[in-house]
Amino acid sequence: MELNQLTAHELLEKLNHQETTPEAILDSLQARIRKVEPQVKAYVRGEQEAGNLTLNSFSLGPLKGLPVTIKDNICTEGLPTECCSKILRGFRPPYDATVISKLKKSGAAIFPLKANMDEFAFGSSCENSYFGPTHNPWSLDCVPGGSSGGSAAAVASDEAIWALGSDTGGSIRQPASFCGVVGLKPTYGRVSRFGLIAFASSLDQIGPITKDVQDAAILTGLICGYDPRDSTSVNQDVPDYTKSLSGDIRGLKIGIPKEYFVAGLDSEIKTIIQEAVNKLQNLGAVIHQVSLPHTEYAVPVYYIIATAEASSNLARFDGVQYGYRAQSDNLMQMYKLTRAQGFGQEAKRRIILGTFVLSHGYYDAYYLRALKVRTLIKQDFDQVFGDFDCIVAPTSPTSAFKIGEKALDPLKMYLSDIYTISVNLAGIPAISIPCGFTKKGLPVGLQIMAKPFNEEMLFRVAHTFEQNTDWHKIKPRL
Repeated sequence: MELNQLTAHELLEKLNHQETTPEAILDSLQARIRKVEPQVKAYVRGEQEAGNLTLNSFSLGPLKGLPVTIKDNICTEGLPTECCSKILRGFRPPYDATVISKLKKSGAAIFPLKANMDEFAFGSSCENSYFGPTHNPWSLDCVPGGSSGGSAAAVASDEAIWALGSDTGGSIRQPASFCGVVGLKPTYGRVSRFGLIAFASSLDQIGPITKDVQDAAILTGLICGYDPRDSTSVNQDVPDYTKSLSGDIRGLKIGIPKEYFVAGLDSEIKTIIQEAVNKLQNLGAVIHQVSLPHTEYAVPVYYIIATAEASSNLARFDGVQYGYRAQSDNLMQMYKLTRAQGFGQEAKRRIILGTFVLSHGYYDAYYLRALKVRTLIKQDFDQVFGDFDCIVAPTSPTSAFKIGEKALDPLKMYLSDIYTISVNLAGIPAISIPCGFTKKGLPVGLQIMAKPFNEEMLFRVAHTFEQNTDWHKIKPRL
């Protein structure tokens, strides 16, 4: 087996025993990228730059120079960080995001190519990138999910050992499901957002995309922790998540939300999820149906709050301080041309929607009301977690869809996140793990949710399921 095919913990074992080197791992990744990147397109400018990759300097630490792939909206000092948008072309941050600093202190090497994504994380398919769409390694005519589609596709195709993504409404978990890998959205406030270029500040969260649950536990432990530079960071001790990989879920009470198994859920997905639930029950978990009654309002609430915050956050991109600037002798005309030429269609759509719901006369009718319903959604979860250890549901109502299938129907695209959005609105942690394949050979993800700051429960349940199935071991044929 080639080095690039191994998990991070397997490579760390080899590094600890001096059976390989970071340079050898990079060479293996480089060879894989040269082979499959022209088809997958997981990286920004991957085809052009795959021939001359070198690792940045790394310090001594437990990761021993193991490379980590980074989504293009997480600031990396000296490396382009452009959110896959024309308006940020050429931007090289003069500082590292907190998660990057933590990884470097742990001995990680930051992979020199950034992962592709939907522009400013606006999307569920990775089709909205200025650099073009990423393709799903399992079926190259399908999307990898979004917005962290590049990170998920890179890990699934063995072009990355592991990766970081960001999750605002499911942007780690949904691509993880579509690509057959593991994706975790931590509790809001658990991981610093300093250096993450903001989409919706009350929803964004950085998290890992990995080949198995053990890697997710390792990477999560390294990036978590209090950061005074992030006003929403929570000062709470970070446990050793690898100790929660007990392989035992006997007696755990797991809730199955009835609102997630209604019209709109693909019948094949429903069957696969039910088989996964049966497996958890056979492993000793106690399964009961529960209710999250405000689930039906999650999508409209999310797209009011998220677009409002996006409109505010993207106001800073005007061609003056950084990135793309349109040529004009008139200042106001320069502002208009820069934003008109620099933003893509989906970014413009969300800016307009967000500006509308925040405008005079509509703030109370839309935005304020959405905030109130968001509270009700969180209370639904609080009530269930009073009696249950975790909640299990599908990650997505469908498997990966064809590239271009939903591009002209934004509402249909937005519904792709119907099972992941509530987690971000409530601020709770959730993980997606592989649990089967459709008849067409496309991966299906099982989503596990837990109460705030109880990532250990997610890892415990996910790892137990993983150790008793082989879904995570199956690789796409590229």
